Amino acid sequence: MIGVDPSSTLVDQPVRIRVSGLAAGQDAAVTLTATDYLGSTWRGRATFTADANGVVDLDQAPPDAGSYDAVDGMGLFWSMTNLDGEGQTFFPRLPELAAGYEMRLAVTVDGREVASRSLRREWLAPGVVHRKLRPPVDGLHGDLYLPPAGSAAKTPVLIFGGSEGGNSMVFTAALLASHGHPALSLAYFGVPALPQTLRRIPLEYFADAARLLSSHASATSGPVAVCGYSRGSEAALLLAQHHPDLIRGAVLYAPSDTVRAGFPDATGAAWTSGGRDLPSTGIPVDNVVGPVLAIAGGKDRVWPSAAQAQAIERNLRRAGSASSVRVLVYPDAGHGVGTYPFQPAGVVDVHPVTGHLLESGGSRAADAAARRDSWPEVLALLATLS
Repeated sequence: MIGVDPSSTLVDQPVRIRVSGLAAGQDAAVTLTATDYLGSTWRGRATFTADANGVVDLDQAPPDAGSYDAVDGMGLFWSMTNLDGEGQTFFPRLPELAAGYEMRLAVTVDGREVASRSLRREWLAPGVVHRKLRPPVDGLHGDLYLPPAGSAAKTPVLIFGGSEGGNSMVFTAALLASHGHPALSLAYFGVPALPQTLRRIPLEYFADAARLLSSHASATSGPVAVCGYSRGSEAALLLAQHHPDLIRGAVLYAPSDTVRAGFPDATGAAWTSGGRDLPSTGIPVDNVVGPVLAIAGGKDRVWPSAAQAQAIERNLRRAGSASSVRVLVYPDAGHGVGTYPFQPAGVVDVHPVTGHLLESGGSRAADAAARRDSWPEVLALLATLS
């Protein structure tokens, strides 16, 4: 009675859900549940009216009511809410602890469950290799994911987050490796043996990470692509500018065109190069090579990332650097415009460094739509570099 195609796939890939065997015009509720790493239950739920053939196809049927309100075959996934009320963003177990997770679909008619089945969402394709990097051994703190042995050579990707600190891009790196890209999710502050605040972080640290990633991606020749989110976009653009020999291509989420001061107290320099503080000025881009893709939300409440993305585009074109540039602005999305799609993510959450509520702007629906649209663009850009 419930069809899921495919029943097991990567987290960033859509599935088609069809409910059959209903009476024409019959009302049915479809519920999707999953459990996060803390044991909290998450649920997406919507009610539908069966068509003349007694079928509800979520790719085509508008919900009559529920956790999302427009035709969207993956609406049950991104609209899930925490039934325990603890936060808006779903965090499953890390890929190193579980390659994927189970979800349960159920159909209810007149208050009675009439069908159920499970489906699986995977972080890691078969054969993906994971290695932890730690300062005492590697000089870096991060997680390295390598595609299966014998995979076609694809551009390595160095990826890191922003002011949240820690190693926040592990899930994205795992998915990139599952798509064939050697990927390193890098922490640069807020973990043991590294600075505890975003202050005086050397660009050389990121350059060392790019070299290490390149050395492990032995089947791939040439430079590394870099991906930075929010404050991390500053580091990504600076790295591309200061180390064009290492970096070819950049993806910038909710970006900044300016070097800002340290975080969280807005004093001192955030970044250094050659032991010198980088001043709070516009980021030069005349040395940047390879394509640049900037992705922003028009209702970003953290900072005006849409205007800053457009400024990056103007600066690159004005500089005449050896790079192409493209900007994707999603008018109704906020700071949560990336990265991979189909996961529940909040627009209001407690900032892990400041402990204050952070309003990202936009809406869950708009952010989800932006991620669904932009993620294939990111993968397509990376494919052109391979």
